[in-house]
Amino acid sequence: MSEPIGGFWVAMATPLTEAGAVDHAAMVRHTNRLFSEGCDGVVLFGTTGEGTSFSANERLAATEALLRAGIVAERIGLGAGFPAITDSIALVRQARSLGLVHALLLPPYFYRDVSASGIEDAFAAILDGVGDDMLRATLYHIPQVSGVGVPPEVVARLRARYGHMLAGVKDSSADFAQFRDFRAAAPDVAVTIGNEVDIGRALAEGGTGTICGMGNLVPRLVRAMFAGDKAVPAMREAISLITAGPFLPGLKAVLASLTGEPGWARVRPPLRAGDVTRGAEVAAALLRLQAGEAG
Repeated sequence: MSEPIGGFWVAMATPLTEAGAVDHAAMVRHTNRLFSEGCDGVVLFGTTGEGTSFSANERLAATEALLRAGIVAERIGLGAGFPAITDSIALVRQARSLGLVHALLLPPYFYRDVSASGIEDAFAAILDGVGDDMLRATLYHIPQVSGVGVPPEVVARLRARYGHMLAGVKDSSADFAQFRDFRAAAPDVAVTIGNEVDIGRALAEGGTGTICGMGNLVPRLVRAMFAGDKAVPAMREAISLITAGPFLPGLKAVLASLTGEPGWARVRPPLRAGDVTRGAEVAAALLRLQAGEAG
């Protein structure tokens, strides 16, 4: 039986060619680089991966490129959130045909005034539509971005209905009380955390690990968060450097500097590319932080 996502998974950014297509070769290089730094898996086309800016076909083609490069399916999670649940069903079924077991599911995110029961109905329709006991779905809670949250009681009810198919929830709210609410409501569901500074205390309270964006930039520093609280100040500083401006353009500009690959700085509209000079400055600062705290 496949296990839920646990340990250190990176919410991977998405490199682009000059024409704006997904750069599969760069994705493969980055994935292998992350694995060499001790990451356990990657989630493609989540928030850090600009997932809602890419079609189902683009997401599947990138997944196939990683698989062809020898990256095993069990180490890949695929963001499968769409406003239309039929699109989520189709993408997850196709991902399963490729051997993937991990799918990250946003609640349908256009209607902002829906009830908890409505959100449960949507997730249930996806799980029923996929109809595959090998699926290990992780529900994605990031209401400050998506506008729609995942109520803890919905997680509990879906776990009771679907068992291991409803494997986990990713809490990216950056509100530790919310993490505790998920743990209390559904103690047998794997809870991963998105806020890197909370990794240590989440693990201490039953969390299973992290799926996080900063792993793209400072994987050794993220790994140090699993060893206790010593690296927390450095992580706070690293996050403050990235969040001083728009998060995704800034993160990708830094990644372009760290890798020497300009395609990482490109973003899809409506985002605008970050300042590459600022990206180089932040990259140098992050390297110093990582060397000092995680070397």
